Amino acid sequence: MAGAYRCASIANSRQWLDCYYGVAQPVRAALALPPVPAQQSVLAAQPPAGGAAQDVELRDAVLAEASRCYTLAGDRDWLNCYYAAAEPLRASLGLSPIAPQHPAGAFGLPQKPVVTREASGVRSAMAEYKFDSFGKFTVRLANGQVWRQLASDTTLARWMKPAGDYMVDVKKGAFNSFNLTVEHVGGAYKVQRLQ
Repeated sequence: MAGAYRCASIANSRQWLDCYYGVAQPVRAALALPPVPAQQSVLAAQPPAGGAAQDVELRDAVLAEASRCYTLAGDRDWLNCYYAAAEPLRASLGLSPIAPQHPAGAFGLPQKPVVTREASGVRSAMAEYKFDSFGKFTVRLANGQVWRQLASDTTLARWMKPAGDYMVDVKKGAFNSFNLTVEHVGGAYKVQRLQ
């Protein structure tokens, strides 16, 4: 995380993101994963300074979310959490989501009986939403997940802003259900994951 904070001197958000990924190299090496690209490594080692930083609020949100990854036990879980924290900025830059490679990527989908530690929830910016003729929504998150409101849920969403303005949390509810909430918007919605 100290390395990620050093990336703050970079003005361009795409370069900042490459620096952010580059500082994860020690963890990748510990996990025997392929090294980060040379460009990311150089940016992480010597972040260039100058100019006004772009997307400051998004960058701050990425770092705040990444700082919460310390609660995860294993290096692999930490690394995937760290990468997932950058998804709102990736979406803002028009980049495709990075496919998760741990149980959080399967959060909400029917599970095969395996012994793994499933993520306790998902937090991501909203990428798209639409309503059906009954007022029930389907939401695509910046991390690529798609969630649909259950037909039996009686709470109707009244979102009017662009999808990217909403930050979504999905957590497990009672009896293997899932609850979706939107930051700074009241109400919880019962949902099921489609993708």
